[in-house]
Amino acid sequence: MTTKKLPIQSEALQALQSQLHKAFPRLASGKYVHFFLVRHSRSFPVFQTDGVLNTARVQAGLQSTKMMSRLVIFKRKQVTPERLMGRELLRALGLTSGNEGDANYCQYNGENTCKKCPDCIIYGFAIGNQGSERSKVYSDSAFSLTPYEISHQSFTFNAPSEAGTMSEQGEMRSSINELDHVLPEVNFPAVETLRDPTWEAFIYVLGNLLRTKRYGAQESRTGTMTNHIVGIALCDGEVFSNLHFTQALYDALKARGEINGPIADICQQASQVAQELLTQEPVTKQQLIFGEALEQLLADVTHIYQSSDQLRTVLETLYGQTTTYAQEYGALHGAKEEGKRKGRKRRDQGDESDATESEQETLF
Repeated sequence: MTTKKLPIQSEALQALQSQLHKAFPRLASGKYVHFFLVRHSRSFPVFQTDGVLNTARVQAGLQSTKMMSRLVIFKRKQVTPERLMGRELLRALGLTSGNEGDANYCQYNGENTCKKCPDCIIYGFAIGNQGSERSKVYSDSAFSLTPYEISHQSFTFNAPSEAGTMSEQGEMRSSINELDHVLPEVNFPAVETLRDPTWEAFIYVLGNLLRTKRYGAQESRTGTMTNHIVGIALCDGEVFSNLHFTQALYDALKARGEINGPIADICQQASQVAQELLTQEPVTKQQLIFGEALEQLLADVTHIYQSSDQLRTVLETLYGQTTTYAQEYGALHGAKEEGKRKGRKRRDQGDESDATESEQETLF
């Protein structure tokens, strides 16, 4: 599958085309794209399990050894909204369908997963004995930069009757509850990694990060967040964890007395911390994208998503790449081989039929 050249690309985005795969490889090939980001709450998200916000008691920083409780966004609560955003886009472009019976129907987390679309191949799936694909997107739980005590608040909410009151026909309604919410402008430093992508897969996953705006429970009412990308690194291995990134950033901000500073300052510091931590990692760094180069790359990726023609070109190419991978190495490999076997059998039967007709013509 050849890649069509798009009209606007930054130098960093063009350079990535030569660094990344032309097709998805069968085995891990040591190309890791790390997205360093700060997830920034813009309303009152709810990240909870068993009725309470998820927390963990960990060391405050790498240098600051005091223990503190932090809010936690578990791994699936980050990736699931992003892949659903990508699936929505694939359906909007007609590459997949949500209508059972259509040839390109793909069911999310079900036995009718198509096993070949960009979502299935990049984010993975598992359908019992029908096949599985390991996710190429690596993530982990993210931890709040600030302590739990100053990052949450409980709110009481109710569900009034249609009359707008808490009483109905003279009886008080009991639909009153209390729920713990994350406060606005709480930051969750994170690293999301994409393993062995093509250039088009890089655009797809980065687009999902930039376009996803809501996380957590009750997302149709709250949960607005912004993912600030502060750096991208192409390396030959995995790098530091979310918690390590958070603790290092905590130390850097504490030294400046700006733990609760403006998001622009926190992003700038996070970019510097990520670059410093990368120098300590035992990996080869093929390309580092920070500062102005990152801003230009993000502007160009945003432009691709604003252009329906360019976006269709990218995602149609990506769909071809993931389909080829599924047929060559993935869950559709068996179906392809069975198709070849049946084709050979039909040809052999055709040859025998032709031979019989030829013999009959000779006899007459």
